[in-house]
Amino acid sequence: MKIENRNIGGKYPCFIIAELSANHGGDISVAIETIKAAKRAGADAIKLQTYTADTLTIDSDKDYFKIDKGTLWDGKTLYELYKEAYTPWEWHQTLFDIARSEGLICFSSPFDFSAVDFLETLDVPAYKIASFEIQDIPLIEYTASKGKPIIMSTGIAEEEDIALAVETCRNAGNNDITLLKCTSSYPAPLELANLRTIEDLKKRFQVEVGFSDHTYGWLAPAIAVSLGAKIIEKHFILNKSIESADADFSLDEEEFKEMVSKVRDAEKLLGEVSYELSEKVQKNRKFARSLFVIKDGKKGDVITKEHVKSIRPGYGLHPRYYKEIIGKNFAIDVERGEPLSNKHIM
Repeated sequence: MKIENRNIGGKYPCFIIAELSANHGGDISVAIETIKAAKRAGADAIKLQTYTADTLTIDSDKDYFKIDKGTLWDGKTLYELYKEAYTPWEWHQTLFDIARSEGLICFSSPFDFSAVDFLETLDVPAYKIASFEIQDIPLIEYTASKGKPIIMSTGIAEEEDIALAVETCRNAGNNDITLLKCTSSYPAPLELANLRTIEDLKKRFQVEVGFSDHTYGWLAPAIAVSLGAKIIEKHFILNKSIESADADFSLDEEEFKEMVSKVRDAEKLLGEVSYELSEKVQKNRKFARSLFVIKDGKKGDVITKEHVKSIRPGYGLHPRYYKEIIGKNFAIDVERGEPLSNKHIM
């Protein structure tokens, strides 16, 4: 997969997305400063959400629309939450321009056909399907038909939901798919992360994989990278004093910077499959064991176990020759403490 100038997957560095979501608090100046802070923190991309309360739900007080499931937003209706949290569409062009000027890739999650059409006018380089939209097959089909890379979160999806979503993209002629392991709990308990699923998603669906994280801190993203995640998405906030629906599980600039550092450290630790030694390690081979003379020997003497031993350092013959050498004769006089070499042996 490639988003603008960034290759994603394989040997390439993990693509780190700062999710703006509702963390602008309804203030475009905060949104702009958040984008700039995300760049300073080491993000590769900033992601928006493109919806209005009316494109997501209806304004109703019926129990169906009330939030009461033990979330951070209990007591609100869905309409009230989305009206508070949405990013005004008239901000998008400005935010895209700011992101690009900062060197960040900017894209968004559309939540209905009109959002896709709107984002197409902004020439978005990719689309993100949110966890709760993975069952919206018409939306996935329409979005995939635009020919842009598709990133899909799997937070509320069962295996058959994921399979259908992937199949829908492919049937629309779009094979640029990345699935993000996600736990749709806000915040997400560590014991529900099930990060081993990342490896299985890649194998089962033959796609790139990543992790959309709602846990606290940086630990889960760093571990996700070690399991093959090539995209990390994390909610980002300029200042935790901002009143936002997502503030509780978002990272501020210093926390996000630490997460990026840990992810990059994890990548360094993973490296690649290699049995070659670095120059530094090669130099340290001199401290390995080798065969040394531990008792003086005269020319013609039979070499015994009392004469030769495998010890550190590594200047003598390889220890694998030990059995061959025992019983042979010294070719020259040799002193204790000399590394054994072929010139010493008849």
